[in-house]
Amino acid sequence: MRILIIGSGGREHAIAWSLKQSPQPTELFIAPGNGGTQALGRNVSFDVTRHEEVIGFVRRESIDFVIVGPEQPLVDGLSDALRKESIPVVGPSAAAAQLEGSKAFSKSFMSRHGIPTAAYRTFSSDQSDEALDFVREEGVPIVVKASGLAAGKGAMVCMTLAEAENAVRGLMKDDMLGDAGSTVVIESFMTGEEASLFVLTDGVDFSILAPAQDHKRIGEGDIGPNTGGMGAYAPAPVMTTDLMNAAIERVIRPTLEGMVNEGMPYQGILYVGLMITEEGPKVVEYNCRLGDPEAQVVLPLMKTDAVDVFAALAHGTLSGLEVESYEGAAACVVLASAGYPGSYAKGKAISGIGEMSDSNGSSSAGGEAAVIFHAGTRVSESGELQTNGGRVLAVAARGVTLQVALDEAYRTVSQIDFDGVQFRRDIGHKGLAHND
Repeated sequence: MRILIIGSGGREHAIAWSLKQSPQPTELFIAPGNGGTQALGRNVSFDVTRHEEVIGFVRRESIDFVIVGPEQPLVDGLSDALRKESIPVVGPSAAAAQLEGSKAFSKSFMSRHGIPTAAYRTFSSDQSDEALDFVREEGVPIVVKASGLAAGKGAMVCMTLAEAENAVRGLMKDDMLGDAGSTVVIESFMTGEEASLFVLTDGVDFSILAPAQDHKRIGEGDIGPNTGGMGAYAPAPVMTTDLMNAAIERVIRPTLEGMVNEGMPYQGILYVGLMITEEGPKVVEYNCRLGDPEAQVVLPLMKTDAVDVFAALAHGTLSGLEVESYEGAAACVVLASAGYPGSYAKGKAISGIGEMSDSNGSSSAGGEAAVIFHAGTRVSESGELQTNGGRVLAVAARGVTLQVALDEAYRTVSQIDFDGVQFRRDIGHKGLAHND
């Protein structure tokens, strides 16, 4: 099986790793990949924004199917271009990817289909004064969101009126996030605990991976600015059986049926970010792909052969496949560059990885050896592994309990170093509290 993975982050490394756990012979191509993916396949370089280049590569290399990892190529219509050429692909159409690409669209969609979410209003680029008046009328806390793609940094939870006003001005007047913030969604603050569901769907049938919980804030105790994610664990115990059933009936089924009814059936992996409120689960946001770093915990927990799973998604044959999960838990800890999520330097030498295996071998205390997923890394011309992004590595481990998984992940983290490395030491704290 010859498979092309589009992307360069930790999510794509996790996808490649999961495919390589299959007993089926696979040859992987990752475009462009990173310093870690080259150990699992061949990193290839072409312009993924030029759909004809992707199609040409697929034809030349006799690729069986394509997996699109990041959101931007999906929003830009790469899946549509591939399907038009009868190339099997895992990823929704550009129309369906609007669920992530436009928060204004997704909120309107939820309203049309009675899917529970926070109350909201949308303001276009010429309505900044009206948006400011609205936050003053509504009061705080309140959430200000850029409607467009913002690499996980477009949602600002504002606890003071000054923060809310600055967020609106920053997005709508100062072009803080460029075109992504030209339209703004302002919504009520929801109280509760968050959880992430990953729905595998071919447009009709679906399966759900282990529920996860991300850690968005840079600081321990969930303080500081939002990031792309500083760690994750699964399964999240907040998602009880009753809450999972409620999410399926109130959120997932209406979402998938609504997309079909509106002529844009969703095919691929749908992320549903939930807030567990006193009224039940409500949607915080949709993403049109696997989360990062959630992929680094939900994929190691997926027991069913990943090649079979992704092939079923690409070919629309999910109904004939039962997707199972391992018992136990998985956790991952992200190692980030100094300064992240603000400005940061690149090119810092990474030490401590060469002495460790990245295979998922046995470990003590009921756990398994950690897997090191690369995100912002590169290999220099001299062969040195260096930092090349804000989030550099994600160290993941699986164990019979969440505590065992965390212990193994942090044991491995302690052996890795680069100048300015930062990471959170409280990943999984809410899950551990549930388990007490």
